[in-house]
Amino acid sequence: MPQATGEVRIPETASGGAWPVRTQAVSYVGIARVIAGAGDFDLDDLNMVRHRFPGRRVTLDGDVITVWPTPPHDG
Repeated sequence: MPQATGEVRIPETASGGAWPVRTQAVSYVGIARVIAGAGDFDLDDLNMVRHRFPGRRVTLDGDVITVWPTPPHDG
């Protein structure tokens, strides 16, 4: 995955049963959490991550699941 100039990627330990089986790496790009797979993730993988982060937007794009930051609250 190409990285934009100035983008900071911070790795996180992908241990235990907390992540889908295909997980190869878990990192942060800015404040978004990025889960990279050794192959394409499926809907069960997406739902597993969504369950871990209720209320957060979680998207699937082939071999990458992204947990987006919570938008700031107005007021």
